[in-house]
Amino acid sequence: MPDPGVHCLADVERAAAAVLPADVRDFVGGGSGAEVTLDANRAALDRVLLVPRVLRDVSRCVTETSLLGCPSRLPVALAPVAYQCLLHPEGELAAARAARAAGVPFTVSTLSSVPVERLVATGADVWFQLYWLREPGRALDLVRRAEDAGARAVVLTVDVPWMGRRLRDVRNRFALPDHVRAAHLAPGPTAAHRPLAVAASALAAHTEASFSAALTWSSVAELRAVTRLPLVLKGVLAAEDAVRAAECGVDAVVVSNHGGRQLDGAVPSAVALPEVVAALAGRCEVLLDSGVRTGTDVLRALALGARGVLLGRPALWGLAMAGEEGVRRVLGLLALEFSDALGLAGCADVPAAARLRTVLDGRAPRLARTPSP
Repeated sequence: MPDPGVHCLADVERAAAAVLPADVRDFVGGGSGAEVTLDANRAALDRVLLVPRVLRDVSRCVTETSLLGCPSRLPVALAPVAYQCLLHPEGELAAARAARAAGVPFTVSTLSSVPVERLVATGADVWFQLYWLREPGRALDLVRRAEDAGARAVVLTVDVPWMGRRLRDVRNRFALPDHVRAAHLAPGPTAAHRPLAVAASALAAHTEASFSAALTWSSVAELRAVTRLPLVLKGVLAAEDAVRAAECGVDAVVVSNHGGRQLDGAVPSAVALPEVVAALAGRCEVLLDSGVRTGTDVLRALALGARGVLLGRPALWGLAMAGEEGVRRVLGLLALEFSDALGLAGCADVPAAARLRTVLDGRAPRLARTPSP
């Protein structure tokens, strides 16, 4: 059972840090380069100040919404994260069950240590995240497999031609233990399981050998043509790319810098979000990823124009802390915080949150997109 002293997601992270090996803790918590963008994600969200409304009936705050056509009790989905059996023996299976209990979607990674079929069998609304492989036919086969299994959406990650240089992993010579495998790829040990002779990340070497750096808009069109599922592009920061995605028939974009794990120095997701929302003008859904740690962050994302957020590291800390129960605790705390923030901001539901005004860095309030009485 989780420590009764756990009252927020930062407490969960501290509890997880106490039980994880140092190299696994660094693998989850670290970013690329000097970790400038990792830190900037958090700072950017903290600079978004909300302008609450008063004298509104908030005796009942409704947190439900829909994401990519999936009903969700919160404007939150669990983000795709690889190799979750590093954190707990049940890995993604425990996280998917927790997502189902919380009524939010679960995104399974191409590099999941549990196959998509078992995750769909939990009853969760499962989205399948795709890395574009060096053999595009294999990538499309994975999409068909996920669709046949009952996945509800395909999330194509577009910001990883190769893994960013993550110095914590390099210094630790990080490699996977033998019992943790990519269930959708090679069945046996791979280069990711063999520490390199020099200071380097075996996992980065393996992904560079597996992923294609030739992912282009024609690849998106090819993927769009082979699946009837909602298609999401994750890793969009430029408004021009978001518009191009909508023109390609994409159903949603995730404004994300991969949690500060790819290009160090990239713009924080919360800073990029308003421009992407304005450029798209409602042509597809917009989700925010990277740095979300509180229910107030969820409210901030909605006020900046996002439909919802993806939650990554906090769910992993919960998984490490107490397996399925730990992830449930994380989602329960987030739900409590979001409902509290929603009501204190004078919002009775999620659409009202989208009409809140914000102050950025002390500048004049950003006007709500839809004036409210």
